[in-house]
Formats: sequence, C-alpha cells, structure tokens
Amino acid sequence: MNDTDRPGILFVRMPTTDPAPLVMDSPHSGTSYPDDFNHISDFMVLRRAEDTYIHELYADAPDHGALLMGAHFPRSYIDVNRGLDEIDTSLIDGVWDGPVSDSEKAAAGIGLIWRVNQLNENIYDRKLPVAETRHRIETYWQAYHNTLQEALNETRENFGKVIHINCHSMPEISNESSKEGPGVRRPEFCLGDRRGKTCSPELTRFAQATLNDLGYEVAVNEPYAGVELVRAYSDPADNRHSLQVEIRRDLYMDEESLERSNNFNTLKSDLSNFTKKLSAFSRAF
Repeated sequence: MNDTDRPGILFVRMPTTDPAPLVMDSPHSGTSYPDDFNHISDFMVLRRAEDTYIHELYADAPDHGALLMGAHFPRSYIDVNRGLDEIDTSLIDGVWDGPVSDSEKAAAGIGLIWRVNQLNENIYDRKLPVAETRHRIETYWQAYHNTLQEALNETRENFGKVIHINCHSMPEISNESSKEGPGVRRPEFCLGDRRGKTCSPELTRFAQATLNDLGYEVAVNEPYAGVELVRAYSDPADNRHSLQVEIRRDLYMDEESLERSNNFNTLKSDLSNFTKKLSAFSRAF
C-alpha cells in the first residue's frame, strides 16, 4: 500500500520509519459531509455522532511505524462500524433485497444508515431510495472496508501477525440511548475486545497497563466492548488481533462547541507515547 488521500472518502498514511505490525484506523472522525446527505437535523446535533479530532490525536502513529487510516465522511451518513445487514428497512423507499439482520442498532435508528441523531430526532424528512442507499454502501462503506482489509492482510503477510487498533471517542456522560442509562460518567478510556474474543488477553492487559502508567482511568469492555470492525477482521488464532480504544471526549475538547481544549496537546503527546509502546509491543509480540 501507499499513502492515499481520496477526498471525501478516506486517507491512508504509511509508516515513516521502520514498519511495525500495527494498523490503526479512525472510522468515525470524518467531517466531510456529502452534498447528497440532505438531512433536516440540526447540524451541530448531527455532529455529536463524530469522533471529532481522533485521527489528529493519533497523527504521530506513522512516526512510530504504524499505518494510520481514517474516513473523511461522517458516520451519520453511513456507519462503517456496522455490518451490511444492520439496515433499518423502515428508512428505505422501495424493496430492499440485501441482507437484513435482527440488529439492535438498526432497531434503535443507528444502524448502517442512521435514522435518528443523538437526541433521537429524525435525521430525514424522507425515505432513502434504494439506489441512494446502494451508492452510500458501494462508494463509502465498501471503500473503507476494502482498504482496511488490504492493510491488515498485507501486514499479516509481511510480519506473520497484525495488531489492529480501532480508534474512537465517547461522550463524558451517557444519554437515554446508552445501555447503562442516562447520566453515568464514563471512564477516561475504555478498551473493547468483545470480552476476550478479538485479541490476545496480553494485548488488552498491555494497553490497559500502559494507559494506567500514563495516569488514565481505564475500563475494559464497559461501556463499550467493540462492534463490527474489531469483530469482522480479528482472528487471534491466526495472529490477527483487534482492540477497540475509546477516549472520553472531555479530555481533549468541549463537547458542545467541538473546540479543542487546552489539554488537547497533552493528550496527543500521551497518545504518541502510547502508540510508540504499542509499536514496540507489536514487534515483540
């Protein structure tokens, strides 16, 4: 693979030093809203779905030997951290002949294509034609998954192993749609390995200990255990290890204005240190 920037779609930044078997991706930090979105949601409310700035916080990853990639488009347009079958057919104008699963996320309106925003308000005043839905899947979802899968496969082939860090952020306080109920303050970091299914316990323990040593409170699998991207591309028995990392947003930004806080650069420096240690771990693992 090479450095890539597909405007509106995704970017890939290759290692700038000796490569490590480490791939990091930020699927939800995109802020390029497609012209055909045509939503009625208040824009700042819609933006609450973003993992704003996460790709910037991990920008030093290639300097430590990691491949870093991310989406330019927002998750509220199409969510690459959902399976293709997690589709809310009530949003489709016409007959959907693709796969459909009994998805809790889709039922809640936050499946493959979101029906509601973070305040549980309708994003659209219309249904989406089948052709428009397929365009989003083929142009955005498929491109992201193909690129991530290629990066993971090439790394696995070159090193005989690959560690995949799936990078996210989370609100400081849970809301009405959260599984823990509203008003619960989250830990500063949450690591998700789908309760031991997507990576070696050694990786989870190492990541937790490293973040603890940097002074952060870290939970494992609560409130987030990991979703589609760590599920789809992990296979610990084949030396494919995926770990989801959630960062509490108040550590680096104002959640209302979306402006960077005074602590942004401190957290970025800590994440650079975290990535450097993950890179060394991946080489020795």
